[in-house]
Amino acid sequence: MNATTTLVPALIIKSVIETVFVAVIAVLFFVDVFPPSFHGWGEATNHSIAGWVVNDLAPRDPVEVQLFIDDVFVTTGVANKPRPDVVSAGWAQDMWHGFEFPLTVIEPGEHVARVYALHASRDRLKRGLQLIGDPIPFRRNEDGTFTDLGKRTKNGPH
Repeated sequence: MNATTTLVPALIIKSVIETVFVAVIAVLFFVDVFPPSFHGWGEATNHSIAGWVVNDLAPRDPVEVQLFIDDVFVTTGVANKPRPDVVSAGWAQDMWHGFEFPLTVIEPGEHVARVYALHASRDRLKRGLQLIGDPIPFRRNEDGTFTDLGKRTKNGPH
């Protein structure tokens, strides 16, 4: 048996172990910064972006949320408004998970809103954003009201 026949398998095993180790670290980092525990939903109402969000790891705690429109930060809020429908649907233990961002100054035309849950890592050194629900396409009409374009069907808007 020569050195080459024993070295090659050892290097392959070492490479596999290193790859698995790096993958485990990456997954742990991802779960710490972007926990899969947030769920929720949002929509455009007549004059606001509203919805709800729950953190399954802390289901009674209000969640800090941030609103972005057309990929530009707009404001921060807390999902602590009453949403009894969320409890009725079984998504939360209490009704205090709603959010609403009234929008008074926005140009007429089509826009896309995104609501993110703000999450701090366990060590509080890292903060991440997790998109809540889907992006919310909407139009600001000339009269100042909003139309939620995500509610369209094949036959047009609801």
